[in-house]
Amino acid sequence: MKTTIEIADTLLKEARRVAVRERTTVRALVEEGLRRVVAERNQPSAFRLRRATFRGTGLQPTAATASWQDLRELAYEGRGG
Repeated sequence: MKTTIEIADTLLKEARRVAVRERTTVRALVEEGLRRVVAERNQPSAFRLRRATFRGTGLQPTAATASWQDLRELAYEGRGG
């Protein structure tokens, strides 16, 4: 498809230099740039964990000094784990 775009003069001059150096065309450079931008923006955004804090004074006394195994047992207590 044929279209017209406005590009800053300095950017176009630099693009022409790059095109000559890489033995390609400005059109190919523009297409490559657009492909990169489109691909980047089509990627899903990074997962962000929502803030899920609560008010309190920390761990219960029985858990404050417990080992990892003890904490696991407390977490699965009554759940068959």
